[in-house]
Amino acid sequence: MLYIGVDLGTSSVKLLLMDENGKIENIVTKEYPIYYPKTGWSEQNPEDWYSALVEGIKELIKDCNKDEIDGISFSGQMHGMVILDENDKVIRPAILWNDGRTQAECDYLNNEIGREKISGYTANMALTGFTAPKLLWVRKHEPENFAKIKKVMLPKDYVAYMLSGVHCTDVSDASGMLLFDVKNKRWSKEMLDICGLKEEQMAKIHESYEVVGNVCKRASEETGLPTSVKVIAGGGDQAVASVGTGTVGKGKCNISLGTSGVVFISSQEFAVDDNNALHAFCHADGKYHFMGVMLSAGASNTWWMNDILGTNEYAKEESKITKLGENNVFFLPYLMGERTPHNNPNARGTFIGMTMDTTRSDMLQAVLEGVAFALRDSFEIAKSLGVNIERTRINGGGAKSPLWCKIVANILNVKVDKINSKEGPAFGAAILAAVGCGKYSCVEEATEKLIKVIDTVEQDPQIVELYNKKYEVFKSLYPALKDMFDKMSE
Repeated sequence: MLYIGVDLGTSSVKLLLMDENGKIENIVTKEYPIYYPKTGWSEQNPEDWYSALVEGIKELIKDCNKDEIDGISFSGQMHGMVILDENDKVIRPAILWNDGRTQAECDYLNNEIGREKISGYTANMALTGFTAPKLLWVRKHEPENFAKIKKVMLPKDYVAYMLSGVHCTDVSDASGMLLFDVKNKRWSKEMLDICGLKEEQMAKIHESYEVVGNVCKRASEETGLPTSVKVIAGGGDQAVASVGTGTVGKGKCNISLGTSGVVFISSQEFAVDDNNALHAFCHADGKYHFMGVMLSAGASNTWWMNDILGTNEYAKEESKITKLGENNVFFLPYLMGERTPHNNPNARGTFIGMTMDTTRSDMLQAVLEGVAFALRDSFEIAKSLGVNIERTRINGGGAKSPLWCKIVANILNVKVDKINSKEGPAFGAAILAAVGCGKYSCVEEATEKLIKVIDTVEQDPQIVELYNKKYEVFKSLYPALKDMFDKMSE
């Protein structure tokens, strides 16, 4: 049998066709536009997602036996607000995860309602990217649109609805709306009341691997998919990407070293840290996960290499770095502000510790180390919750650098595993489709059979000790500079 995984990203949709043994038969990508009506705003038309999906599916399956396609599932950009009217028509363009218009609404939720209350309702604090502040913004600035709302949906759930005719969502994606009681896996009545919504305006909740319906007749005619194809709920992009890396089950960890940096830790139990520095969300495997996000991981390296040094010879520059744990230059990788653990848009990238004998290589090493130190911030919070991490998987562009992987292994004091899978979210979605169709009994069984470790980078105890001392310096820098960052932004 064949399974389709859909990764509905911010700039494009990626579709993957997988057989029951995990072999990838075909991959198709279709782009769509993003609109920026005002500075800091970011929107898309949900109809564009579905149009791209239809064209992508037709191309993906044109050469296969369509009767062998058993299921389709999704990974989706999280937090986006899609609102439908009584005729299931889109009321206004979707407000995306990276839209920054809702700071006033977040301040209201965190400060007037109270962060502790909001966290008690949802396990998280309000951030501008989340869905609930967007709905409050619409209620205040577009009351005529707010009054039309019949259903509130997330991006991937809109395309799932268009394929199946079912208003559905899953626990992992719903966790990022700030409308969901993560601990108890249900809509939060308190948050719905705060936002002026009723539970019937929300989609039905499923686990990520559950079947929500079948491809409807209209969608079958548009895509070429048989109506026998099952539609499986899917999940938020990070949760599904972690299925694609096998980061499921107790205490598994994955580091995504892409443009941003993500520390994703799967957990069997629900927990929340006191400061809401880590996101506490439901996982696509039926349990929970913690997630720390830094905004400029690979982006910091790209900025330093391309914009400052004016080179793209990454390996050549890295080859000059030979001594780890002995660099006295530090870099705070806050080029776009920071999310975990500081949640401060005013934080800025900073070099400190340079002397007359500081070299070009020292600066590059500081950048690579600074990103790893910032990732360790998330690790330390996880440790405070009783999570013991002895090894992590790693993916993303930064994972191609053996030096950076070695730095990460020693700064975090963990074994760093590289795996045979490079497709992440779309592959994870296809795995969820296979689980939903009964090919595997659970997500963990599927990932154990389909995803293998092919290389491991181990830490050196002497270097670990050196980096432990350096980390004490690193973590003292942000508190010392915070007031200055705030003054600079005035």
